[in-house]
Order: sequence, then structure tokens, then C-alpha cells
Amino acid sequence: MGTPSYIVDATAENFHAVVLENSDKGPVLVSYWSPRAGPCMMLLPRLIRLATEFNGRFLLALLNTDEYGPLAREQGVMSVPTVKMFRGGKVVDTLHGAESDPVLRDFIGKHVPAKTVTPLYGQAVEAYQKGELDRAVRLAAEAALAEPGNPQIPLDLAKLLMLAGRFPEASRLLKSLPGPAKDNAELRNLSAHLDFISTSQSAPPPDALESAIASDPENLEARYQLAAARVVQDDYEGAMNQLLEIVRRDHAFRDNAARDGLLALFQMLGPEDARVRHYQSQLADAMH
Repeated sequence: MGTPSYIVDATAENFHAVVLENSDKGPVLVSYWSPRAGPCMMLLPRLIRLATEFNGRFLLALLNTDEYGPLAREQGVMSVPTVKMFRGGKVVDTLHGAESDPVLRDFIGKHVPAKTVTPLYGQAVEAYQKGELDRAVRLAAEAALAEPGNPQIPLDLAKLLMLAGRFPEASRLLKSLPGPAKDNAELRNLSAHLDFISTSQSAPPPDALESAIASDPENLEARYQLAAARVVQDDYEGAMNQLLEIVRRDHAFRDNAARDGLLALFQMLGPEDARVRHYQSQLADAMH
């Protein structure tokens, strides 16, 4: 599969056309990065996921400062990673460092037009704000059927079902989505958290799970159940230990549930958390 049209490489030769001219038509986010800088390599995949999530409502231009250092310095870039938002041929906002997904989403959201809200979806939001949870769930479900191409609606519907304590329904909803919708990072992370909750509710006590693992280290189901219990107990390091061990032994277990669970925890804790940096490198080693 090729690179989407809304993600491009910026160069000294095409910068005027790709960035400046396109910014007259819509927002252009330029990521100044270097392959030698670890934070850049953490930030790039998240920017690409967000560009995919916004589905072309902004153009993501990637400028390698190792190759085009003079151009980056002309733009006032003295350190990487740096991201700049261009509108009308000018820089309108700048962000330094590998910020968390919520910060990046807010940064982009200030400059990217929101999707048009369908009447049904608007009614669902209004019902939720009034405390009419059951009605909000019903309206959100109708909106999801009416607008199958909008991933935000099933995401919000799953959250409403979780608030209503209807975890199995939320889980079934996310698993029933078509392949392209499941590629949405937020939906994948929410699905992982839902799986942890559902698994922990039906799992044996942690002591029994630890005994089962001690007797049979290949008991991956017990490891996954223990990881889910640790997440619910806010013992994230304990959970990541078990999930990493599952990936090492069988990364395809439960349709990559251990890997997806680790990625969801990484996003929740944020890139500056020392545990995230440690387990990210361990996961990379385990996958290769």
C-alpha cells in the first residue's frame, strides 16, 4: 500500500509548492526531524497516525533536517523534533519536542476544520450532556449506521457504552468494525482497554494466576489475565512485564492483543515516562 496523498516529504526544491502554496488551500503541518534523534523517531509514527485519523483534513510534510539543514534554519528550527503549522504561506503555530498525543491533537485541532456533525450525532451528544445515557447510546448507534465512514461516532458510542457499564456490547461494537476503521489509533487503544476490563472481570484471583504461571510459563492466557488484573490495579509495570513476555513467546496470541495492549499503555502513560521508553525498546527487540 502506498503512502497517502496527505503525507509528503518536503525538500528544498518542493518546499514552496508543497508547503507554502498548499497552505493557501488548507492547513499544512511540517515536521522537522532527524533519523539520528530518538524523540523524532517516537514522534513521527504518531503524527502519521493523526494525519490518517484526520483523513486528509491537513497535509503532513516531513522535512529531514540532516538533508535540508539550511532550509530548516531559515525557518527558525534550531532543535528537533519541531512541528510548525502553516496557513496562508506563513507559520501560525509551533510546537517543540515529542509531545503526547492529546497535546498534538489539541495543537492540530486549533487549525483544522472540524468534521460536519450529523443531526443524529448532535442529538446523541446533547442527550449525553443532559445525563440521558441510554438515549445517547441509541442515537449514537443510529448515527454510526447513517455515517459508516466517520470513525469518531463508533469511538464515542463505545465510550458511552462503557460509561453505561455495558462493556461486552462496547467490545462487540469495536470488533465488528470493518478493517479500515480498526486502523484508527484511538479505536485500537480503546479496544485494548476494553479487553483488559472484560478479561479482568472473569479472571481468577491474581495469586491463582501467578501460581498457574509458575507451574507453566507457557500459559499465555494466565499471563494475559494477570496483565489485565494489573492494569485495573494501576500496576502498569506489572502489566507490561506480562504483556512483553507474551509477545516474546507468541506475538500473535489473541490476535496481537499483547502488543496492542502495550501500545495502548504507552499512549496512556506518555512518551516521557521512563517505563514507556524501557518497554518500547524491549517490544521492538521482541518483535524482531
